Amino acid sequence: MVNSGPRPVAPFSHAVEADGWVFVTGQMPTDPAAPDAPLPEGIEAQTRRVMANLAIVLEGIGLSFEHVTMARIYLTQFERDYAGLNAIWPSFFTPGKLPARTTIGVTALAVGALVEIDLVAKRP
Repeated sequence: MVNSGPRPVAPFSHAVEADGWVFVTGQMPTDPAAPDAPLPEGIEAQTRRVMANLAIVLEGIGLSFEHVTMARIYLTQFERDYAGLNAIWPSFFTPGKLPARTTIGVTALAVGALVEIDLVAKRP
């Protein structure tokens, strides 16, 4: 667990490491400073909050987005939000160094979120 990380919405660790591979649990668009506050409005704002939460977890274990090798993204409104997600996704990574990615449409997510993202990273 990362002390400064977002409050878990279920029983899990923020990240688990095995042989240099780091598996970061899917994060929600909650505010770590106010976990019960309303979620941001819209896919872009929720994606930014999720990525900020993932950055907190990665930084808490001495990593950053440059170490990410794979991302899984879950969207509750796939057809509506896929383009909005794709418009901002590259901004979180070094140009030309995007991680592998799978994006999946789901029927619902915890806390009523529009998006959840989990990561796989490799420790150098």
